[in-house]
Amino acid sequence: MAQKRKRRIALLCSVVVLLMSLLGGCATFENFQQGFFTKKTEEVVRFGVYQPLSGADKEAAALEVKGIELAHKLFPQALGKQVELIYADNKSDVFAAEAAAKELVEKRVALVLGSYGNALSLVGSDVFKEEKIPAIAATCTNPLVTSSSDFYFRACFVDSFQGNAAAKFVNESLGVTQAIVMKQTDNDYASAMSQMFSDKLVALTGDPNAIINTLEFKKGDTDYSAQLDAISASGVPIVYLPCTEEEGITILKQAKEKGITATFVGTDKWDTENFLKKGGQAVEGAAFTTLFDAESSLTEMSQLFLESYQKEYGVEEKPESAVALGFDAYLLAVNALNNAGTALNGEAIRDQLFKTKEFQGATGSISLNLTGDPVKSVVIEAVENGAFVHKYTAEPTWGQ
Repeated sequence: MAQKRKRRIALLCSVVVLLMSLLGGCATFENFQQGFFTKKTEEVVRFGVYQPLSGADKEAAALEVKGIELAHKLFPQALGKQVELIYADNKSDVFAAEAAAKELVEKRVALVLGSYGNALSLVGSDVFKEEKIPAIAATCTNPLVTSSSDFYFRACFVDSFQGNAAAKFVNESLGVTQAIVMKQTDNDYASAMSQMFSDKLVALTGDPNAIINTLEFKKGDTDYSAQLDAISASGVPIVYLPCTEEEGITILKQAKEKGITATFVGTDKWDTENFLKKGGQAVEGAAFTTLFDAESSLTEMSQLFLESYQKEYGVEEKPESAVALGFDAYLLAVNALNNAGTALNGEAIRDQLFKTKEFQGATGSISLNLTGDPVKSVVIEAVENGAFVHKYTAEPTWGQ
């Protein structure tokens, strides 16, 4: 009996020590309850909104947030529970970004949406990967955002994917088999776009000489006479020009002055009202790939998004691409959680994101590949009579 009594006392002491060790890290019993029990009893699902809510990127990020909040209003639940949006301001600063990411970890979010800005997303990437919290970027197009982590995904296509779609537009819609590439020297963005455009046009035409010339210019150049004279002499009908809005306007104005009739094809960087206003007659006929086209309802969700947006902000208001992509990032998150059946297992949620195939979002059909990048519809718009007009939709196919 004495031996059994000693064992009971020893067991009781062990339990007491265990409880004391557990409680030692908690200031109060309430904190202990939250830290030890709530993961299984929480009645809400938390999505982290990791964004530059202040600083230089504030206005651009606000578009993504607008889309996230609109989707949240329409679809406020996941796993049958209310979704709570938890905001963390990375302040448009890479030094503040890590602290913002860790703040979301501490608040036990199931998944993260954002950030606007490739560099800010990359800073948060290591934090989220270590904690096994999936993240979905809305407008980040740098391939490194997803390739550096198997917990990071994106709603928009990568930069180079636009080059692929532009080649399909040139060949399949316009029936053109040859083109010239004009790009900035030592620019990773332009190089990736140009390479994909060139490779795809060669593949589509079967002609290794489909790109008859590649003309380069330096950052900061203001006179493009040499390149434009070469284009004029070639008589080529298409010039692929992956550049900024400002460069595009200047080049197209100089091309207009030289009487060049070739169609210039750019990227989503031209999808701005400023391009129309500053470009004027010079940009008439120019075409470009874009992340979203409000005039073409790609899916039933596209229509719901547009109707909801106009009801919220006014019939005349046209949603920016970033709003639609923020909307889709939220929908992808809800879909992944519902399919995973849990908000507590980041690996299970990540695995469901990888399984996303032909998801009907506002920006089209979305299938996520092995790097977390979407294979999706790409819209081509052109400038006609001072307005953007839908011209072509490159539908998603694996192996594009």
